[in-house]
Amino acid sequence: MTTNRPAAVLALAQGRSNHQAATEAGVSTRTVLRWLENDDFRQQVAEARTMLLRLAVGRLAAASVKAVDTLVDALDTEKGQARVQAAKVLLESTLALRESLDVEERLAALEAESRAR
Repeated sequence: MTTNRPAAVLALAQGRSNHQAATEAGVSTRTVLRWLENDDFRQQVAEARTMLLRLAVGRLAAASVKAVDTLVDALDTEKGQARVQAAKVLLESTLALRESLDVEERLAALEAESRAR
């Protein structure tokens, strides 16, 4: 196996366990734990997680237009209750994920400012 730190970064950013990240990176769990002691590595994981959140927010935002169309169409019909529920969940998820991303970005900015001091 070859060592692939970026694979470990991505795995950890996606919420996988240290063991799973180690397997994907081709290293031992102990190596991943050692990497996690490094501020730069933890920062890479945080940045990767933020990027994943941005991508998710973008996809949800794009789907939100369809969700709104579904809700508008539902005003004229009694059918499609499952579609309406799905549209509501999607819109609620979009807002929640957007808020989470905003908090993540503000925290990253504060951490960067703290490191710069």
